[in-house]
Amino acid sequence: MAKSGVKFKDAVEQFARLSGDIAARRFASVYLLMGEESYFIDRLCEQLASTVLDESERAFNQIVLYGKDTDAGTVINCCRQMPMGGSREVIIVKEAQQMRDLEKLSVYTSHPSPSTVLVICHKEKGADKRSALYKSVAAGGEVFESVRPRDYEIGSWLESFVRGRGCTIDRKALAMLTDHLGTDISKIANELEKLSVSLPEGTNHITDAHIEENIGISKDYNCYELCRAVVARDVARSMAIAEHLARNPKANPLMVTVSALFGQFRDIFAVNYLRWQSKRRGTPFPSDAELMKSVKVGNPYFLNELKQTSALWANTKVFAILGLLREYDAKSKGVDSGGMSDGELLRELLLKIFMQ
Repeated sequence: MAKSGVKFKDAVEQFARLSGDIAARRFASVYLLMGEESYFIDRLCEQLASTVLDESERAFNQIVLYGKDTDAGTVINCCRQMPMGGSREVIIVKEAQQMRDLEKLSVYTSHPSPSTVLVICHKEKGADKRSALYKSVAAGGEVFESVRPRDYEIGSWLESFVRGRGCTIDRKALAMLTDHLGTDISKIANELEKLSVSLPEGTNHITDAHIEENIGISKDYNCYELCRAVVARDVARSMAIAEHLARNPKANPLMVTVSALFGQFRDIFAVNYLRWQSKRRGTPFPSDAELMKSVKVGNPYFLNELKQTSALWANTKVFAILGLLREYDAKSKGVDSGGMSDGELLRELLLKIFMQ
């Protein structure tokens, strides 16, 4: 199947629209919720399950089926039955990607019942857009494609997520979360939900201390602080943090650390290249707004820090470092690692970086 053309920001906007429509009780007859990012699919499914029917109606008129244990005929029969003592029924098909005859649902989705809301949750990948099922839902219902964010997109979404719960989060706490949990929105949202319950009464600003106390990520010895120390050429601090990370390789996998360092040096390379290009052409260096768009940095503070640290590294050396990071990414996956532990590989990598 061809790669999805839907961008993360488009998915976020559509999620907000659909969530608003559901809250306002504007329901479609059929929802096809599909894609790799399960968080948005689960949230929309839960909202529909708790909104379409009153609590007293759900026992009779809400049915949940699982793709592995059902078939298209059963789903269609459920959808075509009349509601009991109400005006609507809700049929939810979870893990629909496991249905062997999923495509046969198009017999129903082409002519859905006006008294039924059918919710099809198709995770792990999108449904085939060439299929009759997809086309019929797109024509008469709602198709939502949930895509995973890229590493540079997660920060702005996370800030918005926190604001939506009446809080703010400082830049270091934000980086600690994303470096530790990556772009897994479900994990991040789950940790933040637990954190919001644990915050002292009246507290609405999340700091690195809150992350350390409630989630267990050290505010002084973490991937974010390692990246800062390395790009600042602070050898002693870099090695001290590396030693700390090496003590708990399960919580601090080398693959994640290498990826974070690669992102830092990739951005440094981009800023240095734009600086060189401006001098060569005799044109002004890009404004902060232009620069944020070019290097895909969403936070002005991060951008200022990036401009300062980029001046410490010549791009000839940065290019060599990016090559080293690719090499050690492979080693972190067991390719030519020589049996070395993650901690040993990380220390060796840092020494090679500082020798550049």
